[in-house]
Amino acid sequence: MKVAKTIPDFRRLRRKLAAPVGFVPTMGFLHDGHLSLVRRAGAECASVVASVFVNPTQFAPNEDLADYPRDLDRDVGLLEEAGTDLVLAPPVEALYPEGFDTWVTVERLTERLEGASRPTHFRGVATIVAKLLNLVRPERAYFGQKDGQQALVVRRLIRDLDFDIDLVVCPTVREPDGLAMSSRNAYLSPEEREAATVLYHALQRAETIYATGERDAVTLREAMTEILEGEPLARPAYVSVADAEDLAELETVDRKALVSLAVRIGKTRLIDNTVLPPGQELT
Repeated sequence: MKVAKTIPDFRRLRRKLAAPVGFVPTMGFLHDGHLSLVRRAGAECASVVASVFVNPTQFAPNEDLADYPRDLDRDVGLLEEAGTDLVLAPPVEALYPEGFDTWVTVERLTERLEGASRPTHFRGVATIVAKLLNLVRPERAYFGQKDGQQALVVRRLIRDLDFDIDLVVCPTVREPDGLAMSSRNAYLSPEEREAATVLYHALQRAETIYATGERDAVTLREAMTEILEGEPLARPAYVSVADAEDLAELETVDRKALVSLAVRIGKTRLIDNTVLPPGQELT
Protein backbone atom coordinates (compact mmCIF):
# COMPACT_ATOMS: atom_id res chain seq x y z
CA MET A 1 0.00 0.00 0.00
CA LYS A 2 1.20 3.51 -0.85
CA VAL A 3 0.44 6.73 1.05
CA ALA A 4 0.47 10.06 -0.79
CA LYS A 5 0.52 13.37 1.08
CA THR A 6 0.80 15.67 -1.94
CA ILE A 7 -1.43 15.98 -4.99
CA PRO A 8 1.41 15.38 -7.52
CA ASP A 9 2.48 12.21 -5.69
CA PHE A 10 -1.08 10.99 -5.53
CA ARG A 11 -1.67 11.55 -9.24
CA ARG A 12 1.53 9.72 -10.11
CA LEU A 13 0.56 6.71 -7.99
CA ARG A 14 -3.07 6.80 -9.11
CA ARG A 15 -2.05 6.31 -12.74
CA LYS A 16 -0.58 2.92 -11.85
CA LEU A 17 -3.81 1.46 -10.43
CA ALA A 18 -5.84 -1.13 -12.28
CA ALA A 19 -9.47 -0.36 -13.08
CA PRO A 20 -12.10 -0.38 -11.82
CA VAL A 21 -11.13 1.78 -8.85
CA GLY A 22 -13.27 1.95 -5.73
CA PHE A 23 -12.96 5.04 -3.52
CA VAL A 24 -13.71 5.39 0.20
CA PRO A 25 -13.45 8.97 1.54
CA THR A 26 -12.97 9.26 5.31
CA MET A 27 -12.10 11.81 7.96
CA GLY A 28 -9.93 9.26 9.72
CA PHE A 29 -9.99 7.80 13.24
CA LEU A 30 -11.31 4.72 11.52
CA HIS A 31 -13.71 2.12 12.89
CA ASP A 32 -15.23 -1.00 11.41
CA GLY A 33 -17.89 1.04 9.65
CA HIS A 34 -15.21 2.67 7.51
CA LEU A 35 -13.37 -0.61 7.04
CA SER A 36 -16.54 -2.36 5.90
CA LEU A 37 -16.66 0.15 3.02
CA VAL A 38 -13.04 -0.63 2.14
CA ARG A 39 -13.73 -4.37 2.18
CA ARG A 40 -16.83 -3.90 0.02
CA ALA A 41 -14.80 -1.83 -2.46
CA GLY A 42 -12.11 -4.50 -2.50
CA ALA A 43 -14.66 -7.19 -3.27
CA GLU A 44 -16.08 -5.23 -6.21
CA CYS A 45 -13.08 -3.38 -7.64
CA ALA A 46 -9.58 -4.17 -8.86
CA SER A 47 -8.07 -1.31 -6.83
CA VAL A 48 -9.10 0.57 -3.69
CA VAL A 49 -8.28 4.18 -2.84
CA ALA A 50 -9.08 5.78 0.52
CA SER A 51 -8.65 9.33 1.70
CA VAL A 52 -7.96 10.47 5.26
CA PHE A 53 -8.73 14.16 5.56
CA VAL A 54 -10.46 16.10 8.32
CA ASN A 55 -12.26 18.64 6.17
CA PRO A 56 -12.29 22.02 7.95
CA THR A 57 -14.92 23.60 5.71
CA GLN A 58 -17.71 21.33 6.93
CA PHE A 59 -17.25 22.44 10.55
CA ALA A 60 -18.93 25.55 11.88
CA PRO A 61 -16.86 27.86 14.14
CA ASN A 62 -18.58 26.45 17.26
CA GLU A 63 -18.07 22.80 16.27
CA ASP A 64 -15.38 20.28 17.17
CA LEU A 65 -12.74 20.68 14.44
CA ALA A 66 -9.83 21.16 16.86
CA ASP A 67 -10.93 18.25 19.03
CA TYR A 68 -11.89 15.86 16.24
CA PRO A 69 -9.94 12.61 16.90
CA ARG A 70 -6.94 11.98 14.66
CA ASP A 71 -4.46 9.08 14.44
CA LEU A 72 -3.04 8.78 10.93
CA ASP A 73 -0.54 6.03 11.74
CA ARG A 74 -3.29 3.85 13.16
CA ASP A 75 -5.57 4.63 10.21
CA VAL A 76 -2.88 3.70 7.67
CA GLY A 77 -2.33 0.38 9.40
CA LEU A 78 -6.03 -0.43 9.40
CA LEU A 79 -6.45 0.57 5.77
CA GLU A 80 -3.54 -1.61 4.70
CA GLU A 81 -4.92 -4.56 6.64
CA ALA A 82 -8.33 -4.07 5.00
CA GLY A 83 -6.84 -4.21 1.51
CA THR A 84 -6.41 -0.57 0.44
CA ASP A 85 -3.98 0.06 -2.43
CA LEU A 86 -3.48 3.82 -2.16
CA VAL A 87 -4.21 6.38 0.56
CA LEU A 88 -4.50 10.13 0.04
CA ALA A 89 -3.68 11.91 3.32
CA PRO A 90 -2.94 15.55 2.44
CA PRO A 91 -2.50 18.56 4.72
CA VAL A 92 -5.23 21.18 4.62
CA GLU A 93 -3.20 23.54 2.44
CA ALA A 94 -2.93 20.90 -0.30
CA LEU A 95 -6.70 20.91 -0.85
CA TYR A 96 -7.41 24.48 0.23
CA PRO A 97 -4.41 26.51 -0.94
CA GLU A 98 -4.13 30.22 -0.30
CA GLY A 99 -6.69 32.07 -2.38
CA PHE A 100 -9.08 29.12 -2.65
CA ASP A 101 -12.47 30.61 -3.49
CA THR A 102 -14.59 28.03 -5.36
CA TRP A 103 -17.48 26.24 -3.70
CA VAL A 104 -20.00 23.56 -4.62
CA THR A 105 -23.53 24.00 -3.31
CA VAL A 106 -26.36 21.48 -3.56
CA GLU A 107 -29.64 23.33 -3.11
CA ARG A 108 -32.85 22.23 -1.34
CA LEU A 109 -31.61 18.86 -0.06
CA THR A 110 -29.21 20.70 2.22
CA GLU A 111 -31.78 23.07 3.70
CA ARG A 112 -33.39 20.45 5.95
CA LEU A 113 -32.32 18.23 8.84
CA GLU A 114 -28.55 18.65 9.35
CA GLY A 115 -28.49 21.64 7.03
CA ALA A 116 -31.14 23.52 9.02
CA SER A 117 -28.91 23.78 12.08
CA ARG A 118 -25.54 23.60 10.28
CA PRO A 119 -26.02 25.97 7.32
CA THR A 120 -22.43 25.82 6.02
CA HIS A 121 -21.90 22.09 6.60
CA PHE A 122 -23.03 20.69 3.27
CA ARG A 123 -21.27 23.37 1.24
CA GLY A 124 -18.07 22.05 2.78
CA VAL A 125 -19.09 18.43 2.22
CA ALA A 126 -20.09 18.96 -1.41
CA THR A 127 -16.94 20.93 -2.18
CA ILE A 128 -14.51 18.39 -0.73
CA VAL A 129 -16.36 15.44 -2.24
CA ALA A 130 -16.29 17.07 -5.67
CA LYS A 131 -12.56 17.77 -5.31
CA LEU A 132 -11.80 14.22 -4.17
CA LEU A 133 -13.87 12.61 -6.91
CA ASN A 134 -12.07 14.77 -9.46
CA LEU A 135 -8.68 13.75 -8.05
CA VAL A 136 -9.35 10.04 -7.59
CA ARG A 137 -11.53 9.49 -10.70
CA PRO A 138 -13.00 6.24 -9.36
CA GLU A 139 -15.52 4.04 -11.10
CA ARG A 140 -17.33 3.55 -7.76
CA ALA A 141 -17.52 5.62 -4.57
CA TYR A 142 -18.54 4.05 -1.27
CA PHE A 143 -20.43 5.87 1.49
CA GLY A 144 -22.17 4.64 4.64
CA GLN A 145 -25.90 4.92 5.26
CA LYS A 146 -25.38 6.34 8.76
CA ASP A 147 -24.85 9.75 7.19
CA GLY A 148 -28.04 9.37 5.19
CA GLN A 149 -28.56 12.99 4.18
CA GLN A 150 -24.92 13.21 3.12
CA ALA A 151 -25.37 10.17 0.87
CA LEU A 152 -28.37 11.80 -0.81
CA VAL A 153 -26.44 15.04 -1.28
CA VAL A 154 -23.55 13.15 -2.88
CA ARG A 155 -25.98 11.28 -5.12
CA ARG A 156 -27.43 14.59 -6.33
CA LEU A 157 -23.95 16.07 -6.83
CA ILE A 158 -22.86 13.09 -8.94
CA ARG A 159 -26.01 13.31 -11.06
CA ASP A 160 -26.07 17.07 -11.51
CA LEU A 161 -22.37 17.46 -12.30
CA ASP A 162 -22.26 14.41 -14.60
CA PHE A 163 -19.59 12.47 -12.73
CA ASP A 164 -19.25 9.07 -14.41
CA ILE A 165 -19.26 7.31 -11.03
CA ASP A 166 -21.50 4.72 -9.39
CA LEU A 167 -22.47 5.67 -5.83
CA VAL A 168 -22.62 2.65 -3.50
CA VAL A 169 -24.34 3.26 -0.14
CA CYS A 170 -23.53 0.51 2.36
CA PRO A 171 -25.51 -0.47 5.48
CA THR A 172 -24.78 1.18 8.83
CA VAL A 173 -22.39 -0.87 10.95
CA ARG A 174 -23.44 -1.05 14.59
CA GLU A 175 -21.99 -1.98 17.95
CA PRO A 176 -23.45 -5.13 19.58
CA ASP A 177 -25.95 -2.95 21.50
CA GLY A 178 -27.11 -1.19 18.33
CA LEU A 179 -25.26 2.12 18.56
CA ALA A 180 -24.14 3.20 15.09
CA MET A 181 -20.36 3.25 14.82
CA SER A 182 -19.01 6.80 14.69
CA SER A 183 -15.68 8.47 15.35
CA ARG A 184 -17.53 10.83 17.69
CA ASN A 185 -18.51 7.94 19.97
CA ALA A 186 -15.02 8.38 21.44
CA TYR A 187 -16.25 11.59 23.09
CA LEU A 188 -18.86 9.76 25.21
CA SER A 189 -18.35 9.02 28.90
CA PRO A 190 -19.37 5.52 30.06
CA GLU A 191 -22.74 6.86 31.24
CA GLU A 192 -23.28 8.76 28.00
CA ARG A 193 -22.22 5.75 25.95
CA GLU A 194 -24.96 3.69 27.60
CA ALA A 195 -27.52 6.46 27.08
CA ALA A 196 -26.59 6.79 23.39
CA THR A 197 -28.31 3.51 22.53
CA VAL A 198 -31.58 5.43 22.79
CA LEU A 199 -31.14 6.54 19.16
CA TYR A 200 -31.24 2.95 17.96
CA HIS A 201 -34.15 2.10 20.26
CA ALA A 202 -36.16 5.01 18.84
CA LEU A 203 -35.53 3.83 15.27
CA GLN A 204 -36.46 0.28 16.25
CA ARG A 205 -39.72 1.58 17.66
CA ALA A 206 -40.55 3.24 14.33
CA GLU A 207 -39.76 0.02 12.46
CA THR A 208 -41.90 -2.02 14.86
CA ILE A 209 -45.05 0.05 14.54
CA TYR A 210 -44.54 0.37 10.78
CA ALA A 211 -44.49 -3.44 10.65
CA THR A 212 -47.89 -3.51 12.38
CA GLY A 213 -49.36 -1.41 9.55
CA GLU A 214 -48.91 2.12 10.88
CA ARG A 215 -48.30 4.60 8.05
CA ASP A 216 -49.08 7.92 9.72
CA ALA A 217 -45.81 9.86 9.85
CA VAL A 218 -46.91 11.97 12.81
CA THR A 219 -47.52 8.81 14.82
CA LEU A 220 -44.08 7.48 13.88
CA ARG A 221 -42.39 10.71 14.93
CA GLU A 222 -44.30 10.80 18.21
CA ALA A 223 -43.36 7.21 18.98
CA MET A 224 -39.67 7.93 18.45
CA THR A 225 -39.86 11.15 20.44
CA GLU A 226 -41.43 9.27 23.35
CA ILE A 227 -38.50 6.85 23.44
CA LEU A 228 -36.01 9.72 23.38
CA GLU A 229 -37.82 11.57 26.14
CA GLY A 230 -37.40 8.52 28.34
CA GLU A 231 -33.62 9.04 28.39
CA PRO A 232 -32.63 11.96 30.67
CA LEU A 233 -29.30 12.54 28.92
CA ALA A 234 -30.83 12.78 25.44
CA ARG A 235 -31.62 16.18 23.90
CA PRO A 236 -33.17 15.69 20.45
CA ALA A 237 -32.35 18.18 17.68
CA TYR A 238 -34.82 16.67 15.22
CA VAL A 239 -36.90 13.57 14.57
CA SER A 240 -37.76 13.15 10.91
CA VAL A 241 -39.82 10.92 8.64
CA ALA A 242 -39.04 12.26 5.18
CA ASP A 243 -39.29 11.39 1.52
CA ALA A 244 -36.08 9.56 0.63
CA GLU A 245 -35.76 11.54 -2.60
CA ASP A 246 -36.09 15.16 -1.53
CA LEU A 247 -36.22 14.94 2.31
CA ALA A 248 -39.58 16.71 2.50
CA GLU A 249 -41.38 15.67 5.66
CA LEU A 250 -44.14 13.15 5.00
CA GLU A 251 -47.67 13.01 6.34
CA THR A 252 -48.13 9.40 5.25
CA VAL A 253 -45.41 6.84 4.59
CA ASP A 254 -46.68 5.78 1.18
CA ARG A 255 -43.24 5.74 -0.49
CA LYS A 256 -39.64 5.06 0.51
CA ALA A 257 -38.85 7.15 3.58
CA LEU A 258 -35.69 8.14 5.42
CA VAL A 259 -36.42 8.01 9.15
CA SER A 260 -33.67 9.97 10.86
CA LEU A 261 -32.80 11.75 14.07
CA ALA A 262 -30.09 13.86 15.64
CA VAL A 263 -29.63 13.77 19.40
CA ARG A 264 -27.15 15.43 21.70
CA ILE A 265 -25.85 13.16 24.45
CA GLY A 266 -23.88 15.37 26.80
CA LYS A 267 -21.76 17.53 24.49
CA THR A 268 -21.76 14.97 21.67
CA ARG A 269 -24.14 15.27 18.74
CA LEU A 270 -25.06 11.89 17.25
CA ILE A 271 -27.11 11.01 14.17
CA ASP A 272 -28.70 7.79 12.97
CA ASN A 273 -31.38 6.63 10.56
CA THR A 274 -33.28 3.77 9.01
CA VAL A 275 -35.19 3.36 5.77
CA LEU A 276 -38.82 2.35 5.48
CA PRO A 277 -39.91 -0.08 4.21
CA PRO A 278 -37.14 -2.05 5.97
CA GLY A 279 -34.61 -3.65 3.66
CA GLN A 280 -34.79 -0.86 1.08
CA GLU A 281 -31.54 0.72 -0.05
CA LEU A 282 -31.24 4.45 0.51
CA THR A 283 -30.16 5.18 -3.08
